[in-house]
Amino acid sequence: MSSKKALIIGAGIAGIATAIRLAVKGYDVEVFEANSYPGGKLTSIAQNGYRFDAGPSLFTMPQYVDELFKLAGKNPRDYFNYQRLDVVCRYFYEDGTKLTAYADEQKLADEITAKTGEPAKAMQQFADNSRSIYNITNHVFLERSLHRVATYLRWDTLKSIFSLLRIDAMRTMHKANQSFFKDKHMVQYFDRYATYNGSNPYQAPATLNVIPHLEQHYGAWFPEGGMQAITDSLVKLAEVTGVKFHYNSPVQEIVIEDKKIKGLKVKDTILAADIVVSNMDVWFTYHKLLSNYPELKPEKILQQERSSSALIFYWGIKKQFKQLDLHNIFFSADYEAEFGHIWQDKNISDDPTIYLNISSKCKPDDAPAGHENWFVMINVPNNTGQDWDLLITQARENIRKKLFRILGEDVKQLITSESILDPRSIEGKTSSYQGSLYGNSSNTQFAAFLRHANRSAKIKNLYFCGGSVHPGGGIPLALLSAKIVGDWV
Repeated sequence: MSSKKALIIGAGIAGIATAIRLAVKGYDVEVFEANSYPGGKLTSIAQNGYRFDAGPSLFTMPQYVDELFKLAGKNPRDYFNYQRLDVVCRYFYEDGTKLTAYADEQKLADEITAKTGEPAKAMQQFADNSRSIYNITNHVFLERSLHRVATYLRWDTLKSIFSLLRIDAMRTMHKANQSFFKDKHMVQYFDRYATYNGSNPYQAPATLNVIPHLEQHYGAWFPEGGMQAITDSLVKLAEVTGVKFHYNSPVQEIVIEDKKIKGLKVKDTILAADIVVSNMDVWFTYHKLLSNYPELKPEKILQQERSSSALIFYWGIKKQFKQLDLHNIFFSADYEAEFGHIWQDKNISDDPTIYLNISSKCKPDDAPAGHENWFVMINVPNNTGQDWDLLITQARENIRKKLFRILGEDVKQLITSESILDPRSIEGKTSSYQGSLYGNSSNTQFAAFLRHANRSAKIKNLYFCGGSVHPGGGIPLALLSAKIVGDWV
């Protein structure tokens, strides 16, 4: 008897993980990817002797990657290795304050007290709250579908529902952080975690204060070979389990009959399938691949506010900076104004917060000897038709001025090579609607409940994974979306 056929649209990290899970279940799995490479946002670029991880650069929750190897009966260490970071990030403020975020909780508390005067007790209370939110939400809201009756028939779900008041959804992240900390540096430090899923701390619910727990408790890691190694190792695993990848193969249409999956149309050929999983942004899935069936569109979900986007400069730098680490943040002097620019004005502040990733700190061959590979990113609005060429020119200059102010070095004289990724090219390369990095924003209390489900309610045997659906964007949540699909199938 032949095994059932599963066709997957998109070889992003969630699509690859879903392919592995379905292959382990005995499905005959094929993945169709429009690009010539796998990974979606989780890929790399090379230029003039420098290598850059193109997209996600922070690696947390490595157990979700390891789990895929174990499911397939393989030893993760034969495929994929990583090291824990002793320093998670270095923070630079405009007033000259510098903070080193140590992985060790006691060292971090001591550093914060020394630099800001915040007592260790405040840090402990915040950490306890963050852990509590995680314990209430993790098994229910992150690891399972919110759209299945079976989820709500479990005792741990009921316990979490009874504890919902404790997830702090009724006040904003910023208000909550002001209640924990008196020092403005620390409020800004923890407000920044809203950007981990493309949201605004002045609007997003304080439930998002769960994110620091994931980073501090579970640690931040660096994969051997860089972030690209996550994609490479999982593609290798998928192929070992029998998954077939087709690159340069954009899907033209999801073919349905009587509201049931029939297959996919690729290169003008209809390929039959028992199930289809879309790792494509849900907006494009409906507007492009299901455009023949407008009555099936979930209009309210597709009209929701999208997350923010990013502007990234990949700079080859002909110098090494001892004061910088793998992850670095240069904060804006007025955080609220910066978010006002992004969310209300739909443009870029003259003083943006800069995230600087230098993978050559951990992987020296990512840059020529004596040089560094700078991944320079700022949060920007999603693309609604702004003059991006003008905004990029202005942002480049403002970033250089800010780095000169804080580092005392004119990086303009040190740049030997440059590539740029902006909301337009993010949409073009990864089919992320408007270039939004995380699907819908999380700027309302109920955003977690309003994300698209991992299975279609109107088309039988159509499933969804990736950052634009439940439970959300970022590597850990994308991998969890694959887990939810695997369990549901």
